[in-house]
Amino acid sequence: MEKIVLYPSPGIGHLISMVELGKLLLSHTSSISSITILIPNFPFIKGSYSSYISSVSSSFPSITFISLPSVPLLHGDPSNYENMEHILFETLGNNNPNVLQCLQSISESSPISAFIIDFFCYPSLEISKSLEIPTYFFFTSGASCMALFLNFPVYDKIYSDSFRNLDAMIEIPGLFSVHSSYMVEPVLDRGKSYSEFVKVSENFRKSDGIIINTFESLEEKAVMGLKQGICLPGNPIPPVYFIGPLIATRGDNNGGERDECLGWLDSQPSQSVVYLGFGSRGMFSMEQLWEIAIGLENSGVRFLWVVRSPPPTSRDINNVFLAPPELDLNSILPEGFLDRTKDRGLVVKSWVPQIQILGHRSVGGFVTHCGWNSILEAIDDGVPMVAWPLYAEQRFNKVLLVEEIGIALPMNESKDRFVCSSEIEKRVKQIISSKEGDVVRKRVLELKDEAKATINEEGSSSVALKTFIKSWNKTLHRERET
Repeated sequence: MEKIVLYPSPGIGHLISMVELGKLLLSHTSSISSITILIPNFPFIKGSYSSYISSVSSSFPSITFISLPSVPLLHGDPSNYENMEHILFETLGNNNPNVLQCLQSISESSPISAFIIDFFCYPSLEISKSLEIPTYFFFTSGASCMALFLNFPVYDKIYSDSFRNLDAMIEIPGLFSVHSSYMVEPVLDRGKSYSEFVKVSENFRKSDGIIINTFESLEEKAVMGLKQGICLPGNPIPPVYFIGPLIATRGDNNGGERDECLGWLDSQPSQSVVYLGFGSRGMFSMEQLWEIAIGLENSGVRFLWVVRSPPPTSRDINNVFLAPPELDLNSILPEGFLDRTKDRGLVVKSWVPQIQILGHRSVGGFVTHCGWNSILEAIDDGVPMVAWPLYAEQRFNKVLLVEEIGIALPMNESKDRFVCSSEIEKRVKQIISSKEGDVVRKRVLELKDEAKATINEEGSSSVALKTFIKSWNKTLHRERET
């Protein structure tokens, strides 16, 4: 019987994707006796995983969670770090002794068949390799973004200026070009996080394989480019397995009760509602919230809008980790907005069951921050998108969605990333009822069908998963022989 160990980085989106991978592995092979998921202690993540972990543990007894001990920050106060990624990389690097102890303990009775790690957890690769454990990266974004990541060391040698100041088109071999300002947010400036992402890219090529949460027909160019090595000329790429879409299991309940926003959607006409949701970290200034409200009110379109408190005005990094204040919608939205739009709009604080919302018959469009999980969820339900990226790799994803795949309309912004109310009004109207919206809707519905087909018995993602499962046995024997 085989043991699998998964190591996600902090962040509920990364954890859910990794758990879904674990469920998929269990459902496709009876030889796995256990899956252990290592949970790094990262105190700055808002909220708790405890209820989610408890739910998974009760439903899947073969999945066990181990919480790693906390590690101190080398530079003390968070304000001594350039950004959250800087802290994240340091914390996960300093977790190596804890990871080593866990892997040794788990493998005492029998060897670990595969160790699957998030890309932020790349320092653990040297630990697992020293223990001769087949090690794979699980990439939680798409194949096109992976091609971009693999080229970071190449770009590092070509460009001496920061991407933020470069003002140039960056070519991804075999794919497309993207403006330097649309690079992954933490690498825009040449700081500590930039150096860490270059190391991540170098370590991808040292692994036994890369698992990507996408499917072949969604990113045909990138899939072909990675398989044939076109995306990284002159450098070998380890085997790549495209096994998506991996999304959280659909369920109608939250703590046993159906969320009230679903009841509100029940009363709306079919495909009439625009859903605005911006992920677990998506926040806007007070000025931007007002522009969204004005745009929605002027549009006349029905809407479901998830609102979070504006970020603190201070740029102190400590503020990133503080719990948001209690949200008073009347104090942050235009006076009378809620009353004037109550017959066609619903504003919700902080959290909604997004998968259930996207699957509801009343939802006809999705204004999204372009997080990869949200993109896959929208495709799974055939919901056309308006792309409004905020952080991480989301600006890159916008180019992919709008220009390459054609399943989103762009939310155009000023140089300082501000979006005016007239642009918001225009796009929510278009996505619900226009020729432009119809073109996007047709394309996303085609991909919805293709996504369903790819996870069938002979679908490309199912075939890739079977190939991956076979690979760790070959790798394990090779590691033992060398």
